[in-house]
Amino acid sequence: MATDKPTSSKLDRVLAEQREYIAKRERGYREQALKMYPWICGRCAREFTRANLRELTVHHVNHDHDYNPSDGSNWELLCIYCHDEEHEKFSNFIRYGSTTETERPAATHNPFADLKALMGEKK
Repeated sequence: MATDKPTSSKLDRVLAEQREYIAKRERGYREQALKMYPWICGRCAREFTRANLRELTVHHVNHDHDYNPSDGSNWELLCIYCHDEEHEKFSNFIRYGSTTETERPAATHNPFADLKALMGEKK
């Protein structure tokens, strides 16, 4: 049990460092995106003010949070609900593949092709 304490404090330190890194990274591109784009969700068109601005997120179009060009070409502002939906769609794409229907060839197998002959044999 004595080993739990150092591991726990090491884990706490690592998590704190990660949170600090994420916060620092987000401050940079989030502030840039909020200056660059109107405070409107790019999906549902919900408008934001300073009072609810925390609910407006910066979505990385190519899902690479480390790719932040200064022209904002990899960002779009989404409300938290649309942002979650966008990431869910991406997760489903990774898990199940494309959601668009592709053309499939017509089935050529006929399971009843010899049915009449098979029924005639029983008599």
